[in-house]
Amino acid sequence: MPSTRYETDYHQWIKETVNQLRERNFDQIDWENLIEELESMGKSDKRAILSLLTRLLEHLLKLSYWDAEKDHSGNHWAAEIVNFRAQIQHRLEDSPSLRSELEAMYAKAYPVAVKSVSKLFSLPHEAHISLKQALDEDWFVVDESRESGES
Repeated sequence: MPSTRYETDYHQWIKETVNQLRERNFDQIDWENLIEELESMGKSDKRAILSLLTRLLEHLLKLSYWDAEKDHSGNHWAAEIVNFRAQIQHRLEDSPSLRSELEAMYAKAYPVAVKSVSKLFSLPHEAHISLKQALDEDWFVVDESRESGES
């Protein structure tokens, strides 16, 4: 079976395919690989948001509950939280239809984030960060009992 440009020089295949589309030379297009690439692009965006959401939740959990490291790493975690939120928002601006899948992605990301940070420190049983809180660029974890002066 002969190799296609797709298999031997991906970048050149992209350039040729774009050129063929522009010239409306549809009979020359490698449709099978083009369709596969388009499907992969959609999956890639979804995987990227899932990964960013997981990392965001990990950092929010650390900032919320890892008191022993908060003084040392808290500012770094807060900066990363801002970055992850921005990246998620940019992806959602490019692909707004993925917003409808955020709840399902959160349901996958949250247990992974909890398991990950649980390897570093013990999370309290009541530990929780909602999807709404996680994505709210103005929301940062505040220990309400400390804020109100309660013990």
